[in-house]
Amino acid sequence: GERPYGCGQCGKGFRSNSELTVHRRRHTGERPYECPQCGKSFSRSCHLMVHLRCHTGERPYGCAQCGKDFRTSSCLMQHRRSHTGEKPHECGRCGKGFVLRSHLKIHQRSHTGEKPFECQQCGKSFSTGSYLVVHQRFH
Repeated sequence: GERPYGCGQCGKGFRSNSELTVHRRRHTGERPYECPQCGKSFSRSCHLMVHLRCHTGERPYGCAQCGKDFRTSSCLMQHRRSHTGEKPHECGRCGKGFVLRSHLKIHQRSHTGEKPFECQQCGKSFSTGSYLVVHQRFH
C-alpha cells in the first residue's frame, strides 16, 4: 500500500500520520505514557496497558494445551510454538529457524559481523545489548 508519510530522519514511510508520530519517538526517545504505580514510561499507550498487568497480575490469555496463562496474545502465540516446534523465522543464508524474529535478527549478525551496541566507556562493540550489559559490568 501507499506510504505517503515519510520520516525526515530515516526515510521510512507510513500509511498514516499517527504511525509516523509513534515512529518518530524511536529517534527522540519520547515516552509520554507513564505508569502511575512505578513511573516506568512507554512510547505507546498499548504498551502501558500491557505493563499495568504486571501490577494487577492479570494474565487473560491461556494456553489450551497446558493451562499456562500470559499477559499478551503475542506471548501466548510464542509459547504455543514450544508445543508445536514451529520456527517460522528462517535465515536466508544458512536455513536455521527461529521462534522469534528478533532472534533471527541477532543470528543474522553472525553472518554480517554487525555489532550495533557500543560501550560508551571504551568503544568496544557487541552484536546484542545483553552482551554489552555483561561487558559493562567489568568497567
